[in-house]
Amino acid sequence: MNYKKYFVFIFLFINLNSISLAKDPSALINEIVDEAASILSSEDPVESKIIKLNTIAERSVDIDGIGMYTLGKYRKTISDDQKIKYRKLFKSYFLKSFSSRLVDYTNPRINVISQKKINDKYTIVNSILEATSKRPQVKIDWRIYTKNPERPLIRDLIVEGLSLARTQKEEFNSIIQNNENDINALFKTLEEFLIK
Repeated sequence: MNYKKYFVFIFLFINLNSISLAKDPSALINEIVDEAASILSSEDPVESKIIKLNTIAERSVDIDGIGMYTLGKYRKTISDDQKIKYRKLFKSYFLKSFSSRLVDYTNPRINVISQKKINDKYTIVNSILEATSKRPQVKIDWRIYTKNPERPLIRDLIVEGLSLARTQKEEFNSIIQNNENDINALFKTLEEFLIK
C-alpha cells in the first residue's frame, strides 16, 4: 500500500478558520474533514482545488517543523545558507507532493474514534478513513502539536502504525548518506522532483 498517498492527503485538513473555532484536537479534526470534503467534492477544476488546499496547508501545517525533522542529524551540521535553501525546497516539495495526488479523493469519510494527550506539547487523535470500493479501511493517528493550545498544528501521521514523517526522514537521510554525506545530493533530488 502506498502510505505516502494517505500522508499527503491527510495533511490537507488543517485550516485557519477551523483553528480559530476548535481548540479540542478531536473537534478540530472533525471540522477539518468536513471542510476538506466539501472542497474535494466540489465541481471546481482540479487546479482550483489545488490552489485552495495549498493555501490552507501553507497557513496551517507546520511545514517547516516537519522539514527540519525529516532532515535529521544533518540540520545540525549544514550552514545557515543551506538551511534557508532546504526550507524553501522542502516547502515546495511538500506542497507539490500532496497536491499531485488530490484527484483521487472526492468524498473522504474519516471518523474520529478517540484522543490521548501525550504531554503538554502533543495529543494523538485516533481516526479511521472509511473503506470504499477503491481503497481499504485505513487507521490514521494524527500527531497534533499543542504547545500553543490556541493554534494546534499537525506534525505527523501514523498510518496503520507507520510514522510517515519518520519514513520521509529515513528516505532523505539515505540519499545524503549514499552520497558521502553531501547535502547537495538531497537538494538535487528535490529540485529534480519539482521540475517533473
